[in-house]
Amino acid sequence: MWLHPPPIHTVDLDQLKRRIPLLDYLRQTHWTPRRTGTQPEFVGFCPFHQETKPSFYVNARKNLFYCHGCGRGGDLIRFVELSQGLSFRQTIAYLQQQLAPPVPQDVLAETAAFYRLQFHRRPEALEYLAQRGLRDGSLIEELGIGYAPGGNLRRHLMAHGFGVAQLHDAGLINLQRRDAFCRRVIFPCRQFGHIVNFYGRSIGAAFPHRFLPRSKGGLFARETVRQSASIVLVEGLFDLAILWQAGFRNTTCALGAHLTSAHLEQLTQPPSGPVYIVFDQDENQAGQQASRQLAQQLESVGLVALIVRLPENHDPNSHFLAGATAADFQACLSAAQPL
Repeated sequence: MWLHPPPIHTVDLDQLKRRIPLLDYLRQTHWTPRRTGTQPEFVGFCPFHQETKPSFYVNARKNLFYCHGCGRGGDLIRFVELSQGLSFRQTIAYLQQQLAPPVPQDVLAETAAFYRLQFHRRPEALEYLAQRGLRDGSLIEELGIGYAPGGNLRRHLMAHGFGVAQLHDAGLINLQRRDAFCRRVIFPCRQFGHIVNFYGRSIGAAFPHRFLPRSKGGLFARETVRQSASIVLVEGLFDLAILWQAGFRNTTCALGAHLTSAHLEQLTQPPSGPVYIVFDQDENQAGQQASRQLAQQLESVGLVALIVRLPENHDPNSHFLAGATAADFQACLSAAQPL
């Protein structure tokens, strides 16, 4: 998952947990508590396993939970680790994203427009998309793909009335006042029609993936695939783009290999048809393991999950770059198997 937290020693973990009380966080995930007595203790059904009698207890004063049914327990950080399937460091980054102040829509919209304009002025951006097999100009426009050349975003946004502190707080510029997405192809991430984040893919030697330090929203283009009879779920946006280009418009993406409770809610309300999981076929089996874990997660909420196996060491994007056709990919979907 593409989360890049600061070094752990720079994060005040106690303060982080105080700012996000465990009980408040659980209620946001639609957990229904019942007070057990005069003490600040609550009980409800366990989020981690099926049960008919509530056994999941939360001590609101201590910010701790424990389930007498499955034996899981801990603090807010441990709950997020278990419920989201994240590592400790990824969990810290996730919780910090929840605390990030909202970014005014106008600054994100103006940034996206600026990146789109730069895309058409910079041949290296178009060349990079061509290298990734993405050549459909109308699709590039539909996805709002842009490019951050670096060096001129701050000046442009300040000319539109945005202050340096505002741009820094949003994560658009770094401490040196330079564009945080320098030399990256940009995909805007939308939720309910509004831009909530950007995904930047480096075209140089920098770390490949970057997001603004805040929530990435829900499933990418969920509104577009909402009425589809089935869902194709991929890891990355270039996977999604290449499949849309090939005609598989029922493809969505969680921007990584893990689904949050919000993603699951999007898939179950209203319920989607079968979900085809098309993750990377990694040499170290990471993608395959993530596929199996996700299939279990989807089945636990009543969805039909089918695992699609691509040729070894391929993801959807590289599969098409290697010469696969839409018919080849459809054959992979047809051969998909349940867990």
